[in-house]
Amino acid sequence: MSRIIGIDLGTTYTCAAVVIDGKPVVIPCKSANTVPSMIAVDNKGNELIGHEAKRQSVINPLNTIHGTKRLIGRKYDSRTTQVIRRHFKYELEEDNSGNVQITMAGSKFSLSDVAARILNRMRNYAQEFLNERVEKAVVTVPAYFNDRQRQSVKSAGEQIDLEIVRIINEPTAAAIGYGFGRDLNEKVLIYDMGGGTFDVSVCAVRGPVFEVMATGGNTFLGGVDFDDRIISYVLKKFKDETGKDLSNDAIAVQRIRDGAEKARIDLSSVEEYPLSIPYVTTDEAGNALNIDLKLTRAILEGLTKDLVDKSFRIVEQVLEDSKLTKDQVGHILLVGGMTRMPLVQQRVHDYFGRAPAKAVNPDEAVAIGAAILAHSSEPGSTIKVQLLDVVPISIGIALPNGQFLKIFEKNTSIPNAKSKIFTTSKDNQSQIQIQIRQGESQNALNNEILGNFCFQGIRAAPKGEPKIEAIFHLSEEGILKVTAKDRDTGQEQETTLDLRGN
Repeated sequence: MSRIIGIDLGTTYTCAAVVIDGKPVVIPCKSANTVPSMIAVDNKGNELIGHEAKRQSVINPLNTIHGTKRLIGRKYDSRTTQVIRRHFKYELEEDNSGNVQITMAGSKFSLSDVAARILNRMRNYAQEFLNERVEKAVVTVPAYFNDRQRQSVKSAGEQIDLEIVRIINEPTAAAIGYGFGRDLNEKVLIYDMGGGTFDVSVCAVRGPVFEVMATGGNTFLGGVDFDDRIISYVLKKFKDETGKDLSNDAIAVQRIRDGAEKARIDLSSVEEYPLSIPYVTTDEAGNALNIDLKLTRAILEGLTKDLVDKSFRIVEQVLEDSKLTKDQVGHILLVGGMTRMPLVQQRVHDYFGRAPAKAVNPDEAVAIGAAILAHSSEPGSTIKVQLLDVVPISIGIALPNGQFLKIFEKNTSIPNAKSKIFTTSKDNQSQIQIQIRQGESQNALNNEILGNFCFQGIRAAPKGEPKIEAIFHLSEEGILKVTAKDRDTGQEQETTLDLRGN
């Protein structure tokens, strides 16, 4: 039987790991341990994935897809999609199902298509490394991913015949990677800021048992948001000095983005970074204009301090939800590339009054934890890990008056099931429509729509007489399914709820 691998499907980079002889090992991807989460089509029509896509992104920004993890599982007309589409130069469209699709070099890609290609590339690296076929994986997602987004990741695996045996939250995976073999009995807080998302979880670790007490996050807080601040700063400086506005020049902006990412990374280890981009445009006389400016760590921190502040408001809320004080947290883990930033590390130290743990690699911890959990589910495994997770965002239904009724409150333990009785509002009504949403607002329209469940074939009767019992099932992965039963006739219907936002 082939091994089950762990995959950290990241916004900007993806990493995979596997357990060999009882020890987790990061799967090498050519010359690195991570792969850029990018795909592209070059001028010859060739499809490029990972490192190949990133290398040509500067000269081919309109046909290079990146950052799609922020869009996966979202409807095209959602407020979130319309806000974040401004950050991408490639073309976003609405498909026939109302989901987001991307047009690139004349071809259309669903967001699950993009994720499937990246997952398949990681599977191929794993097969080369292990010299065996890989058919199953545990895949991580941000803790604050909603149900549609989790379903979309599942769908991506199905497209390439990769069975995703379990989806787990990234900070939880990091806790498993850290706690493995340590025989801890502690409360562990995981501060996870990666390329595109931010999560905080508090876990009670008792040997091989990892129980999530509370979780929170922001799927729009990560390295790309820090890069955006640098880009805006550079564009303004250039316009002030030359009168030239480069904001609508896709190639120029991509070159600046590439430089901004390098600057942000380097400024974690140096105090100054010379940002130099030659021949970025020309003046009226046709002379080349260059970008040459000095970025300092102090400038970067001034541009992004509010983003770090935002992350600590979430930390405070998660501690409150877990009913813990910061002094009751035994270990603090920093996960994700952004936690290398000195400002982040200093704020963590100042807030908790002590240094975070140094025993994890921020880029690899999540994949390693996923691999450990994956291995524990293999037949005959000597590693046994028990994970008790929670639903990160409340799930409920839209009421006729526009209010939102929560079925599962956030931080409810999973797996779980709850039932609710529905009835008709009109005489001889033959069906009941239930709209399911996810969010924290009392106004249903402010919450993300997950889908609709329609119970049909209700017997003719006066209004209020039929009783339909709907049972909401939340899996251990935080994925929702709905079944319903007519209490009078015994008629039962499987879910028609479509949560897959491809």
